[in-house]
Amino acid sequence: MKQAISVQELCELRRSRAAHRILDVRESPELEICRLDGALHIAMGDVPARLNELPKNQPLIVMCHHGVRSQMIVGFLRDTGFNNAVNLEGGIDAWARQIDASVARY
Repeated sequence: MKQAISVQELCELRRSRAAHRILDVRESPELEICRLDGALHIAMGDVPARLNELPKNQPLIVMCHHGVRSQMIVGFLRDTGFNNAVNLEGGIDAWARQIDASVARY
């Protein structure tokens, strides 16, 4: 499985209702600004303690604001056996710019 997907690819996954899970690793104040419906929210620093909450049997799309923190988490997850983890390129900011203008930007 590749290590990153575009917001267009995620949009198609959501539209087709294909099995996947979104992991949002942003902090609580960021989530108050905007979020994607259905995403699992685990702050970046809490991910290692909460691995048991993450699926291994479907794509796990990791997102943050711009894709930097989520890329680091994808590397960590892959090192711990989550070969299904992929980074959302551009994060929620790219989602807001390219897919859903109703999502607040910051």
